[in-house]
Amino acid sequence: MERYIKQIRFGAFGEAGQRRLVQSTVLVAGVGALGTHLANTLARAGVGKLVLVDRDFVELSNLQRQILYDEADAAAMAPKAVAAKQKLQAINSEIQVEAIVADIHWANLPQLLDGVDLVLDGSDNFDLRYLLNDACVQAGIPWIYGGVTGAHGMAMVVRPGQGPCLRCLIPSPPPPGAAPTCDMVGILAPAIQMITAFQAVEAMKLLAGREDELAGGLFSVDLWNSRYDLIDLTAARRDDCPACSRRDFPFLAGREEMQATPLCGSNAVQITPARPAELDLEAMSERLSGAGKVEVTPYLLRFASAEGEMVLFRDGRAMIRGTQDPVKAKAVYMRFIGA
Repeated sequence: MERYIKQIRFGAFGEAGQRRLVQSTVLVAGVGALGTHLANTLARAGVGKLVLVDRDFVELSNLQRQILYDEADAAAMAPKAVAAKQKLQAINSEIQVEAIVADIHWANLPQLLDGVDLVLDGSDNFDLRYLLNDACVQAGIPWIYGGVTGAHGMAMVVRPGQGPCLRCLIPSPPPPGAAPTCDMVGILAPAIQMITAFQAVEAMKLLAGREDELAGGLFSVDLWNSRYDLIDLTAARRDDCPACSRRDFPFLAGREEMQATPLCGSNAVQITPARPAELDLEAMSERLSGAGKVEVTPYLLRFASAEGEMVLFRDGRAMIRGTQDPVKAKAVYMRFIGA
């Protein structure tokens, strides 16, 4: 235990907490900005096993905030989960790190949760967060939400049966185009560090058996304007919550999944969001104008960037051109339009 001695000397944690930590398994859902900070902190803290799941590869623009990657990873287009595992095992060879290059969806998530003590949200979209909420509430596994755009971020602990879940606070995800994405409004690395510091310390409390010392609220930070808050959620659990109370899990059943369909005879994929929208194409044109070339008509919006070409319709449907890969097409849609 010598490598963890400074951590052990923190009285509220101690050797008992450390021993529980090394026997724990944590799933990190997404190894991007949030996920790399979380995995780095927990690997150094001595979590016994980390399961890293991510569908993406390393790009140069990731290096500003995703701390486990370097220029060699970007040049090699290394899968994020694999590159993160290599770095983490060099940091702490005493722990187990499993890298899974996959898109998390309703069909594979229950298997991914097998043997897991805690799930950490390292994702960048609401669809995955609601899927995590469904799966963890059903299985009784705690998970820690986190999200950052610009210089603003939020995080909270979800303990099924012992407090509010994500759907207690927001019963349904925002419609397509409603929530900003980091590709549209940017993102500052220090805001990520603030949110993941909260997620990580709450994770350590949970894994060490110190649930009585959890923050018990929604942590919110606007780092640019120096505003910090912890919103009390004591009375936030809803008796009519679709997940907690009614035990209805549409995301886990695949009923709320975005559909990605390769188009026959065309190098394109059609994206159909789970929830129909009524997009303001003129407003979307303004949002997208800084990220690529935009043309808008009364019926559709055409957007071209380095990632490819997208044709967006008012009901939220889109054609992602230049690929037949549904996973890549969904990633492009999430990046620029959101859930």
